[in-house]
Order: sequence, then C-alpha cells, then structure tokens
Amino acid sequence: MVLETERLILRPWRESDTEECYKYAKDPRVGPICGWRPHPDADYTRRIIRDVLCVPETYAVVWKETGLPIGSISLRLDSGFAEGENECELGYWLGVPYWGRGIMTEAARELLRHAFEDLGMNKVWCGSFEGNDRSKRVQEKCGFRYCRVDENAPVPQLNETRTGHIRCLTREEWMKNKE
Repeated sequence: MVLETERLILRPWRESDTEECYKYAKDPRVGPICGWRPHPDADYTRRIIRDVLCVPETYAVVWKETGLPIGSISLRLDSGFAEGENECELGYWLGVPYWGRGIMTEAARELLRHAFEDLGMNKVWCGSFEGNDRSKRVQEKCGFRYCRVDENAPVPQLNETRTGHIRCLTREEWMKNKE
C-alpha cells in the first residue's frame, strides 16, 4: 500500500532506505523523545528496518522533493491502548531538519484517513511522553482529545519509566473534523 499527500509519499520501508533512516535515527533528539535509543550504526538501522519497520501498516515518510525517507509513521493494530475492536495506535517520528513544517501533521492526517476509511477503524489512539510538545501538537492539530495520563509508563528500550499522555480520536470525531 502506498499513500500520498501534497508533499509526501507514505510507502513500505526497504532495506535500501538504511542510510537515510540512519542519518535521522542516530540523532539523540529523535529516538529518546519517542522512547528508543539513537541508532549506533547503519547495521543496527538495517536490522530495525528489517525486523521492526517492515511490518503491515508501517510506512516510510518520503519527501516527494527528494524521493528519500525522512521519518516513519505507523498504525499498530495490536495497541496496548485499545479498549475494543477495530482500534489501533498511531506512532511516528521525523528527522530533525524537517521539524516545524507541518510534515508529520500532513502524514498523520493521511494515515488517519486510511485508518477510518480503508481499514474501518472505530478509534485511533496516540501517546506521547511528558515534554514531547511537538508530538502533542501534531495530535492536537489532528483532532485527538486528551484521555488519560499513564504515570510510570515503562520505556523498556531506555530502561526507565516516564509520564505518558494518551489521546484518542473516534471515527465520529474524525468525520466531524473533516467537514
């Protein structure tokens, strides 16, 4: 599945994306705010692409202008946040040079459209850790509403706990916001 917006192509990850992914995933400003450690080398990135990112409903965020991936976005169908059937979790990250341009909001809006229209989801969940104001802002722009705080949320890859803020968006809310 390939999805497209005005400036972006959302497509499956490829091992040939390793160098571009590594360029952004090694930056200590990216992974830790999302709950994962910076990539130490390109081989690690290649394994992450192969074992983590090459799964259904996970997309490379490709900047049309260059044809190269600049981030990642996904719908996790096995979300721990889900309370019922046909619910999933939105997750994303973006390379630092592309921050502050509305790119992730654009990608998230398209993936939400896909979730509700193509996959028949009833609710999409999204979380962010305390202090990740950029992620919070993407969620607000997309119409997510605040649901709860998870105190002492485990962050296994960093061997710590954090405060997590959980938001959700129902199909009905999305339809209303779309109009």
